Amino acid sequence: MTLTDTLKPIALAAAMSLTTLMQAGSAQAGSPETLTVAGGCFWCVESDFEGVPGVLGAVSGYTGGKVDNPTYKQVSRGGTGHYEAVQITFDPDKVSRQRLLNLFFRSVDPTDAGGQFCDRGESYRTAIFVSNKGEKAIAEQAKAKAQGDLGQKIVTPILSAGKFYPAEAYHQDYYKGDKLILTRFGPKRQASAYKAYRKACGRDQRVKQLWGDAAPFAGS
Repeated sequence: MTLTDTLKPIALAAAMSLTTLMQAGSAQAGSPETLTVAGGCFWCVESDFEGVPGVLGAVSGYTGGKVDNPTYKQVSRGGTGHYEAVQITFDPDKVSRQRLLNLFFRSVDPTDAGGQFCDRGESYRTAIFVSNKGEKAIAEQAKAKAQGDLGQKIVTPILSAGKFYPAEAYHQDYYKGDKLILTRFGPKRQASAYKAYRKACGRDQRVKQLWGDAAPFAGS
């Protein structure tokens, strides 16, 4: 057996090991992550974040309460402890959790402890939900930065994540729906009704007043 013959199996084994490591690395790099936030009306939060590059999708739902499988009527009536929330799925190779949290703080009024804009009550309060110490540290950094930039006390809590319940089907992608519905503005397609609601609620006006040019979604 020549030296070349001896080295071939070694080289082949090394190449196979390298390929396995590269494949494992690629699989880990491509794993999506989730971020759950409450920012008032979940239609608006879903609409804002689904347009962010690197976000794979957003689901409106309920979390933070004590009732299993809550309905919209139960949550909006109050007493369940649930927030209207949105679970954002994102590619961490394309957008970071820190970036998403920075956008979140600048898309809401984090100084308001009683709700958001025209929507009042416990279900419309802001919050960030975290699953581990790493996520909590990132959220705390984003909150501290937002408070420093705004120059006002931020009351948005950072809470331990509990079970997330997707909202009813008609709430999902409401902002771009084409179903004809009857609203206080008259008969409208869902997308038009959403825009009318958002404007009437004063969301963008208040966010722009607070954050100025740093408001990422005002007018969306």
